Amino acid sequence: MDDHCTNCAGRLPAGSARYLCEACEYQLHTWLREIPRHLPLLADSLQPDTGPAQRGGSGRAHSPLPVRVEVLNLLGPGHAVPLDDPHGDQSAGVPIAPLLYGWALYLATELPSARRDEHGTVRIEPCTGPVARAGSSIAAWCSWLDAYLPYAVTRQWSADMYSQIEDLLRRIRHITNTRPRRRPMQAPCPSCSAFALVTVDDQLHISCEACAARLTSDEYDEHRAQVMPVLAAIALRMITPQKAAA
Repeated sequence: MDDHCTNCAGRLPAGSARYLCEACEYQLHTWLREIPRHLPLLADSLQPDTGPAQRGGSGRAHSPLPVRVEVLNLLGPGHAVPLDDPHGDQSAGVPIAPLLYGWALYLATELPSARRDEHGTVRIEPCTGPVARAGSSIAAWCSWLDAYLPYAVTRQWSADMYSQIEDLLRRIRHITNTRPRRRPMQAPCPSCSAFALVTVDDQLHISCEACAARLTSDEYDEHRAQVMPVLAAIALRMITPQKAAA
């Protein structure tokens, strides 16, 4: 196996069974926990906005739909994979529930399952399908996938799962008009010295937007404790002559 993450090319531990790194797994965890929080916002967005009648324009050949199609496409039923669309009349993207259930089903078929046969012998076989104890809602399948992510990241297809859930959340956020919070960090990057370190709510590491370096919270705290007193002393020396002249 390659020793790099198949999604972000980050370094994997030597001899690891992973295909996704710890940072990508963490981001998948946060996405799966975020998706159910969007459901009330999507439900509120289902009906199109109404407003005063507009004069002019070309008019309509038919009445407007009573729901927003892009929201219905996310909340409605569908197939886990896009259907062939030779006429180009299908909307892009798989709905939330079929996409999540499709990955749960795909993952479950590779999970080892132990059972005893009629002779008492333990048999190890693949699962026949996923079972979510909380039901078959979107939140239930998010919770199911979240629980089995440590196994999913050891499968070769895990980068495809990552990209599809990332695209799904991008479509959701486009409608709910939400974004993860980004906060700039005070200390400069230890790799390139640029003041471009940021922390994002759904990411494990503090990353540099100039050189793509990544630090854990502990690494950043240690780095900050080393460099900030020096930078503060330099800044103080720079402003002291100005105060004396004044």
